[in-house]
Amino acid sequence: MATSRSAAQARTRLDERFKAFGSPATYTQPVRGWVKAIREALGMSTAQLAKRAGVRQPSIVALEQSEAKGSIELATLRRIAEALDCRLVYALVPNQPLEQTVRERARLCVRRRLDPIEHSMALEDQQAPRRDTEALIDEVLRETNPRRLWDEP
Repeated sequence: MATSRSAAQARTRLDERFKAFGSPATYTQPVRGWVKAIREALGMSTAQLAKRAGVRQPSIVALEQSEAKGSIELATLRRIAEALDCRLVYALVPNQPLEQTVRERARLCVRRRLDPIEHSMALEDQQAPRRDTEALIDEVLRETNPRRLWDEP
């Protein structure tokens, strides 16, 4: 079970690694897929790629179609990448830093708990001084097992 501190350290390490990727938009797949785009850029026919990969030409056509649809298997893609003298790089690249995602989730959890209480107290004219949301989020992140942030919808 990950502690709050170890999860925070893991997020920091991963966020540093993800900086090297740049914007996720940079890695948007070509409409017809990477295999076809690279094969055509190399001036290679499907028959030539098939020979290099040790498969039949119709398999390459089917493979390119399955990649474009997003249904290609990673092992197949790795084998074809090697035949194209490429390296398959598989990664899940977050749209924003992981730390930001966790802080936003903690903020949502804090607001879900505080809003009804603050509303009831305001109706009873017993409004307590509003604590700084960022300070509460910091407290939640320090004291809560990060897995608990994801229990609620």
